[in-house]
Amino acid sequence: MAVLERGGNAFDAAVAAAFVLQVVEPQNNGPGGDVTILLHRASEDTTRSICGQGPMPATATLHAFRDLGLSQVPGSGLLPATVPGAVGAWLRLLAEAGSMKLADILDHAIGYAADGFSLLPETTRAIAALAPLYTADWTGSAATYLPGGRAPTVRTRFTNPSLAETYRRLVRAGAGAASREAQIQAAHDAFYQGFVAEAIDRFARTTTALDSTGRSHSAFLRGEDLAAWEPTVEDATRLDYQGHQVYKPGIWSQGPVFLQQLALLDGFDMTSVDATSAEFVHTVVECAKLAMADREAWYGDPLHSDIPLDGLLDPKYTAERRKLIRQEASAGPRPGSPGGRTSWIPLPETIEQPPSEEDWMTQIRSGLPTLARSTAARDDTCCITVADREGNLVAATPSGGWLKSSPAIAELGFPLGTRGQSMWLVEGHPNSLAPGRRPRTTLSPTVVLREGRPHLAFGTPGGDRQDQWTLLFFLAVAHSRMDLQQATELPMFHTDALPASFAPREYRPRGVTVERAFSPEVVAALRQRGHDVTEVPEFTLGKICATGFTEDDGFIVAAAGPRGRQAYAIGR
Repeated sequence: MAVLERGGNAFDAAVAAAFVLQVVEPQNNGPGGDVTILLHRASEDTTRSICGQGPMPATATLHAFRDLGLSQVPGSGLLPATVPGAVGAWLRLLAEAGSMKLADILDHAIGYAADGFSLLPETTRAIAALAPLYTADWTGSAATYLPGGRAPTVRTRFTNPSLAETYRRLVRAGAGAASREAQIQAAHDAFYQGFVAEAIDRFARTTTALDSTGRSHSAFLRGEDLAAWEPTVEDATRLDYQGHQVYKPGIWSQGPVFLQQLALLDGFDMTSVDATSAEFVHTVVECAKLAMADREAWYGDPLHSDIPLDGLLDPKYTAERRKLIRQEASAGPRPGSPGGRTSWIPLPETIEQPPSEEDWMTQIRSGLPTLARSTAARDDTCCITVADREGNLVAATPSGGWLKSSPAIAELGFPLGTRGQSMWLVEGHPNSLAPGRRPRTTLSPTVVLREGRPHLAFGTPGGDRQDQWTLLFFLAVAHSRMDLQQATELPMFHTDALPASFAPREYRPRGVTVERAFSPEVVAALRQRGHDVTEVPEFTLGKICATGFTEDDGFIVAAAGPRGRQAYAIGR
């Protein structure tokens, strides 16, 4: 908000917020992680996506992993590290659509990292749980997150001077450049070809780290991998839905799952069905299963695989898929055959993990940032959405490079990411691990126009569940014309019927999780239909953030879901 009030636009504000989040929510994201960004530029009437998902390193091959005796990519440590894409993507957004200088944007993050901020309870819990690992093995994390050799306590002032200096050096790299854009490019080069890449390269070549396998491994990532990468910018993927133009990131993300669900639901009368009824939950869940099955069968890096995105969104294909929905719950995954083509879904092998006396080992066996003891209200990933008076919209989901991912690089003040864990160690699948291939990411923000006019930007943390929770929010706004805040407060549910994208890749073929806001009668009706229902406390699923415009463009509006503790809606 400070950036907007100083004359910046929505894109400037989003970038400033993103770098601050890297400092103050290290349990959820960092400069070593990744991001997916959607932006609508009102002056050009364009909606585009920026892919901040870096690829696997050049030496990360199936054979290299198999030679280590692995059947899955670990969810922690150095082996799953991809090229850090978040910084490059945010710099690209600032260069292409922003208006302010990099020094003014990074000033906020530098201030928090150098002068300190009040630690969130979630951060202190994560550091405390991992402190024995940091002290014994992940010594870069100990140097970064254990001041005085001890885990910090909640609400204490915490600083990250190494990260502050990393940001300062990015600013200094472009200080002498002639233009704003040249300054930003110089900062990009300093990160991906200069001092950051050099530090990552030294660290990767000389460090081994304990991971979820119980063994120590080094990283495949090298400086050359960073130097060879650039974030991609492309037209966002679009589906028209009852007067709305809905935009998502491409098939390299799970974003088209949202569009496939909408296309399937367009064949049902969703306006007359109670959103808290068993009929509504069943229909949405069955559509989600079909879309997620296609995700598992078909989605991946289109630069490395021939992926039939147009076929997956073709109305004739959707109509055939819709016929599979019955009154009872489906069991196994049912991917489709767009254009007569066939694919398959790899299923994770069961890996027996011996019980561990160390709590930190329990934590790093889960590839999510969430502590294993936490409830269904997972504090994973971040979300930023911004709208400004010019009609610009931006929605982004930054993630990766979190406290649990891998040891921090002490001289830089942040760890690498672990997105490679979402790839399969098999041959011939669109999401098979391969050098230079991007993992199919779960990060999936949304931008919506209504009758061609800017309308909504929204997203949520939540891994595989993002496009289920945000779908419920959008359906409420589109059909009930609820205000944004009301739509974030509706009862939530999701299915985990397909393998998770994160280690240990668990799933429940008929599984449905619902908040206890649903009545016992509805839960009983779902079970009668064959759903394996798990009930969780109210207000524990999803953490939706949304911004947008009223129908007559008279006001900018925003909402922050009540689930979780760190969601805010701010307007002026």
